[in-house]
Amino acid sequence: MHLLGSAARSFNFSALRSASITVRYASTRTMAIINPRDPNTLSNYNNWRSTHVTANFEILFDQKKLVGNVVHRFKSITDGESREIILDTSHLDIGAVKVDGQPSKWELLPPLEPLGVPLKIFLDQDVKLNDTVEVDIAVKTTEKCTALQWLTPAQTSNKKHPYMFSQCQAIHARSIFPCQDTPDVKATYDFNITSPLPVMTSGLPIRDSTEEKTQLYRFHQSVPIPSYLFAIASGDVAEAPIGPRSVVATSPDKLAECQWELEADTENFITTIEKIVYPYAWGEYNVLILPPSFPYGGMENPIFTFATPSIISKDRENIDVIAHELAHSWSGNLVTNASWEHFWLNEGWTVYLERRILAAIHGEAYRHFSAIIGWKSLTDAVEHFGKDHEFTKLIVDLKGKDPDDAFSSVPYEKGFNFLFYLENLVGKPKFDKFIPHYFTTFKCKSLDSYEFKALILDFFKSDAEASKLLTELDWDHWFYAPGLPPKPSFDTSLVDVVYELSKKWQSLPGSSFQPDISDIKNLTANQLVVFLEQILLLEKPLTPEVSKLMGDVYELTKSENIEVSNLYLQVGMKAGDESVIEPTTELLGRIGRMKFVRPLFRNLQKVNRPIALKTFEKYKDFYHPICRGMVEKDLFGKKD
Repeated sequence: MHLLGSAARSFNFSALRSASITVRYASTRTMAIINPRDPNTLSNYNNWRSTHVTANFEILFDQKKLVGNVVHRFKSITDGESREIILDTSHLDIGAVKVDGQPSKWELLPPLEPLGVPLKIFLDQDVKLNDTVEVDIAVKTTEKCTALQWLTPAQTSNKKHPYMFSQCQAIHARSIFPCQDTPDVKATYDFNITSPLPVMTSGLPIRDSTEEKTQLYRFHQSVPIPSYLFAIASGDVAEAPIGPRSVVATSPDKLAECQWELEADTENFITTIEKIVYPYAWGEYNVLILPPSFPYGGMENPIFTFATPSIISKDRENIDVIAHELAHSWSGNLVTNASWEHFWLNEGWTVYLERRILAAIHGEAYRHFSAIIGWKSLTDAVEHFGKDHEFTKLIVDLKGKDPDDAFSSVPYEKGFNFLFYLENLVGKPKFDKFIPHYFTTFKCKSLDSYEFKALILDFFKSDAEASKLLTELDWDHWFYAPGLPPKPSFDTSLVDVVYELSKKWQSLPGSSFQPDISDIKNLTANQLVVFLEQILLLEKPLTPEVSKLMGDVYELTKSENIEVSNLYLQVGMKAGDESVIEPTTELLGRIGRMKFVRPLFRNLQKVNRPIALKTFEKYKDFYHPICRGMVEKDLFGKKD
């Protein structure tokens, strides 16, 4: 996907010690600072914990850089064991470092790919348990920063101003500022951001009318958050209310349609999940609709969910993404996986809560309908990796690996299916009581799968029947077995009609079936998605003529719902219908969400690899660095 930790550039090497000392530390210390709990950080967070971060940055659009300083307040959690603080960095330009206001010695250790370059800061005095120090680090981002994307005015919808935004999950915060880049550490934040354009962050705005002239935007986050939830965006945006505690922010020319898409459901989603778990803890819940190159459906940054414009489908059919990102306000943001090896604790729980929201609003059959769609995503992911692959396990081994490489539907859907299994095992009324207990016990904390297991066993220990079932459960099989889990018995009432329709198309040519637009008149967009997925599952693809007929009769290429149109394009490519190649390359030039981009490129290269490579070369600078790197791996294989 991307290579972190290659040779440092533009560093103040005069502040470094000799190479021989650096190597010595690399051989005697570097591996020791990799903590068993999280293998994807190089920080010594088992000695020191960052408790508060102040981020002071100026956004330089012309240079595509953030320039400023960060101030960490560290607390010693050992007694006299460490006189050094080691932080994660990647492709950063480090300037002066101060400890408690005084200049400090520091050095950059050799890179440890794919985790970056450890920054070691020396303390000149012994420290005791609970001692605190304040570390001030001057820093600039570089053009190799993997967390930031910079857009020219031409890449925005109204073409007037530049735009920038961050995406720090999983381990990209270290390319913005030195930090303990692990979900096992949480800190409160202050943001002081100078920009010529409006700014949003993962903190609550401190509104002060005098700041408008100085272009200084201030924010505070009083709930401790991990580094991957550090978020910043700046561009030509306007806001409109979508609920009593929510606004949508986006380009002024898109504001009205975004407001319409979200205003009917957002507050209903919030009040619904509050009844399932407990009251919302973050004050405001807002949504920033980003430019189309955003690589994910959404990112659960506190205060401001960052969301893809692909959810704006003008039919309110794709806002399940908002239910998902909102659910992260409890699962992930308040209660967090301790490492990316236990990512299912974030995403499996979030999908579970998302579907509980949808069930409360639309009925239980809709939850099962959504789970059926999710099962298809899970089977696709397992097929992509291979049924015995490490990344198809619930708990994965990420030692020496980039967590982005493991990103797929597996933690989402295998995690959901595990929780759904537990719900059915003990009974839904009993499991409903466990939900708020879990989120209360680990509120503002991080945990791993073993702590989850211990908690649920303890919760049900006084219930003999449930306790027996949970104790006898093969936990190791769920945690460590690769491939698909047992398939639940889903309610198929909402998909039976599309299963029948797919069988009719399978009968062509040669049957009496005469397709008509009325076939899909009463189907929702999500039902159309299931229909097209069924067509993709056919062992014998449609003929090119039948595939083209489907697109023409059902007007699928004209759909403004990308969830629908992208699947039809995949159907066409699988069928060998060359008429879909041009709309496929056109779609790849206007959307950067990996959910669509990666499978479209995979299918396109099977049909016409030269066009796939030409299309990627044409649009690669449009894609976010995370997306660009993953597509490179899909097209060219893993780069070592």
